[in-house]
Amino acid sequence: MLHSVKDDNFYYPVPDVLETPKLKLVPFIPSMHAEAIIKATDTDTWHYMPFGPYSSAEEFAEKWYEGMRLAKDRTIFVGLDKTKLDANGHPTPAGLTGLFYTNPNDLWTEIFIMVLPQFRRTHVASHMTGLLLCHALNLPSEGGLGLRRVQWSANIKNTGSIGLAKKMGMKMEGIKRWARVLEPEKGAGNNGLSTRKGDPRENCPGRDTACLAICWDDWEDEWKERVESILMA
Repeated sequence: MLHSVKDDNFYYPVPDVLETPKLKLVPFIPSMHAEAIIKATDTDTWHYMPFGPYSSAEEFAEKWYEGMRLAKDRTIFVGLDKTKLDANGHPTPAGLTGLFYTNPNDLWTEIFIMVLPQFRRTHVASHMTGLLLCHALNLPSEGGLGLRRVQWSANIKNTGSIGLAKKMGMKMEGIKRWARVLEPEKGAGNNGLSTRKGDPRENCPGRDTACLAICWDDWEDEWKERVESILMA
């Protein structure tokens, strides 16, 4: 089933739009966005993702989105590129992003991002990330959530993701070894180490995860201004 309403099952109110001159984020609604997202993906889209690929919008909604929708600690947006319009003059879906594992008690969250093939190495990734950083780290008096920390996790082999995080102010905090069990078909992202004989998932490789973060003091001291300048470029 492709849901056709905005998901409000999140700890915080979900804004209807966040935008820059070149891109806007709107809540992901499967009936409106899922088919366009799935049609635009390629093999590389899912290379470092712990989920996917999916053969249809329905499979994507059932196997991935449903779990996201039911969890109060996460919310998902679709990035719409305002510089590329479809036949009806509407901004083109360029990727997905969201806030995951959100902890309102300890005031932190984690950014997830997936950029579609034709929008790689454009403004899309930095604008999606920057909009969520502003939303998460700005004070409530400025329209933000006032969080103290935003995390970023990436496969240690995903140098593009790590580079983007650093560009947007994230500091490397360490490597979590054996942080994920990968399905056999995701083996290209493995940590290069053999699993232990007798392991319950012996045939599934492991992933090491790079852990980065930006905190409120980094934001106020330097990165708020720098990210805002990126969003206006």
